[in-house]
Amino acid sequence: MCLAIFLATMRMFGGAVEQAPAGDGTGNSPVAPVIAAKPEHVTVAGGRGSTEIQWDTGNGSIGFVFVTEKDRKPVLFATGMKGSRVAPWIRVRRYVFELYNDAERRMLLATVTVSGTAKSEASPRAMLLQGTARWLLVVALIAIVYIAVYLSSTGTLRTTFPTEPTTSPRPLHITRNLLLGVAAFVCLDGIIFHTGLYVSMLAPDSYAGRLAVITRAEKQRPASGLKEVLVLGDSRMAEGFSTAVADELGSTAGLKFVNLAEPASSVNTWYYMLREVDPSARRYSAIVVPYGIGYEPSTADPLRISMAAPLLRYGDCFDFASGFQRWSGRFRAFTACILRGSAYQSDVADLLEHPVARMRSIQQEPKRLHSRAVYKGRDYDLVGTSYDRKTGQVTFSPRLTEAQREAVRKSLVQPSQAEIQYFLKLQRDWIPRIVKRYSNSPTAIVLTPVPRGPFGELTGFSMAYHPVLPPVITQRTAFSFPEQTFDFLEKPEYYFDGYHLNAKGRQRFTETLVAGLVGRLGSADLHGCSSSKLKLASDRRLGSTDDSDIGSNSGDAIMSSP
Repeated sequence: MCLAIFLATMRMFGGAVEQAPAGDGTGNSPVAPVIAAKPEHVTVAGGRGSTEIQWDTGNGSIGFVFVTEKDRKPVLFATGMKGSRVAPWIRVRRYVFELYNDAERRMLLATVTVSGTAKSEASPRAMLLQGTARWLLVVALIAIVYIAVYLSSTGTLRTTFPTEPTTSPRPLHITRNLLLGVAAFVCLDGIIFHTGLYVSMLAPDSYAGRLAVITRAEKQRPASGLKEVLVLGDSRMAEGFSTAVADELGSTAGLKFVNLAEPASSVNTWYYMLREVDPSARRYSAIVVPYGIGYEPSTADPLRISMAAPLLRYGDCFDFASGFQRWSGRFRAFTACILRGSAYQSDVADLLEHPVARMRSIQQEPKRLHSRAVYKGRDYDLVGTSYDRKTGQVTFSPRLTEAQREAVRKSLVQPSQAEIQYFLKLQRDWIPRIVKRYSNSPTAIVLTPVPRGPFGELTGFSMAYHPVLPPVITQRTAFSFPEQTFDFLEKPEYYFDGYHLNAKGRQRFTETLVAGLVGRLGSADLHGCSSSKLKLASDRRLGSTDDSDIGSNSGDAIMSSP
């Protein structure tokens, strides 16, 4: 209960926290770029420590913070003109955080070094004593809970020793009291974590925090009065689909697009997102669901559980747990539904260590949502990079950064057969659940492939439509895009790394997707007369020289009705 009071207090006072201005107060004078770590020397206890990285480009431009660990390649840590972010994974080694003004790391603005120092190791005897003390505390806690419940029960208590002889007419009710203690703990967890109390304070830049923010914003968004089309997906759809372009092209057909694609999300997460933002199952005219993209490694189980946690309910414990391959993942998922706080352990620790930074970060939520809405994609590509399928050799363009090269290498790694089958099973299990949820609704479910990568079809990643879903599901689906619809985009010029479309690819992908949707969802009077913008997009897709392999399908014919 003390934690609940603390969290509520922090939420009340969070609005009073203000960020220091970057200039001199006039807004016209830039300051020197800076990056700092608090602390720079981290004491590592229990295997890891944490530090808070703060940066400011000084002139209002977007900054890119990269972290380099000893003998490893630079990794993008954070972006933004200024801000702060906690690195909770510091170990006994040296980390260099560098602030650049571009993603290619051409111009270094500032740097700071963070070093982790091991806490002095305890002797074996001390460790044994610590373990014994830990168990004694657990036993003491159980005894306290038991005595508290026992003393609060009705009846006359003996005051002489022994207080509870074996012949006492008043039984101890050990099982009952322990169950009551467990129930009290579950109720406390529910008050704090199953309500909006803690969810509203999740770190906005965490996976769970981002999902909570976008679903909350969508629930609160007023209806547009148009035919709304919801787009789901992971990072490939988040980078590949442009809401601004789609709204412009679909306006003549009265379509309004909403993009809830979120990096690292999976198909079972999309189901819970739909339940959260569309409880009546009648809000949208259509829902776009990707199929046959990538694979889901079982090592991502903790991330997926934490990400979905804000949307889970008590009744989801069995269904949600069934979506995990390993028993350890199933147990974690089951526990997260009953005791949601178990999925927020790292987030709670970060909040207690850095409450002010958390409140400042929460205040930036509107800016993050705006940045998400106006995002136009990355403006660089992989032109000059090639892949030889026979030899497995990759030739990189000299313009690529090491981060881009590493992403390309990872995209070419052959997943195991077990991982591929696990991903297929997720789709077979959860896409039918989405379809079934809208079986009595006018909402159309649109199944679409996503471009596989800059080098086209790779072994292990070509997941055909029919193996993914059983025929009974495809018969109930409104319509679907054929597998080859976006093959023309599988070229280095449309990608900024091994997985994601760049700004040019984003434009072309959105045009093609919207052209098909307008043809099927547009009203009858608009069906025969496309707008000039939509016709231009269709002409570009069909008539350009480098896209001659697309075929001769029109915008109204690229869909296949099951």
